[in-house]
Amino acid sequence: MLRWIFALLLIPFLDAVLLAVIVTQFGFVNWVGMVLLVVLTGLVGMLLVRAEGRRTIRKMQRSMAQGKPPTNELLDGGLLIAAGAFLLTPGLVTDLIGFLLAVPLTRIPIRAALKRFVIVPYADKKTGGFASGGVWTFGFPEQETADERGGSTDDGTYDLGTDAYTVDGDGNEDSYTIDFGDDRTDDGDDRDDDPLAR
Repeated sequence: MLRWIFALLLIPFLDAVLLAVIVTQFGFVNWVGMVLLVVLTGLVGMLLVRAEGRRTIRKMQRSMAQGKPPTNELLDGGLLIAAGAFLLTPGLVTDLIGFLLAVPLTRIPIRAALKRFVIVPYADKKTGGFASGGVWTFGFPEQETADERGGSTDDGTYDLGTDAYTVDGDGNEDSYTIDFGDDRTDDGDDRDDDPLAR
C-alpha cells in the first residue's frame, strides 16, 4: 500500500520537475507555451481515447454477436478509462502514460502483461484453478501414493491398508471364504429380484 502512495506522489513530482527543466533549458518555450503544450496533448489524447473507445465497443458487439466472451475488449475498455484519466491530469509524464495506454500498438502488450501477471493468477487463486484450466483431472491433489506411505515391498506388491473384507482359509489350499463384513448370504435368491439377471 505504501508503494502505491509513493507512486501516486512520484508522478506529480516528475511532472513538475520535467516542466521546470523544459522551461529553463529551452529558451523559446516559456510558461505560456508549456501550458499550451500540456492542454494540447490532453485534447489530442482525449480525441484518441474517444475514437479507440468507439472502436472497442464495436469489437465488443462483434464478439458477443459471434458468441465469444469479450474479455480482451473489456480489458481494453478499462485501459482506455485509465488512459483518459491520465490524459486529463495536467503534466507531460501523465500524458505520456495516457498515450501509452490509448495507442493500440502499446496497449496490446500492456493488456497481455496484465492478463498474464494480474488477472489469471488472481482468478486461479479465487477459483482453485478452474479459470485457466489448471485443475486436477485424476485423483486428488494431495493424495499420497503407496510408495510415500512406505507400503511398497521388493516383490512388487503394495500394502493398501486395511481391507473391508477378510479371507479365511480352512487349512485346505483349495477352499477359502470371504467375509465382506455385512450380513449378505449367497443363496442364489438375488437373481429373482433382478429380471435382467441370467
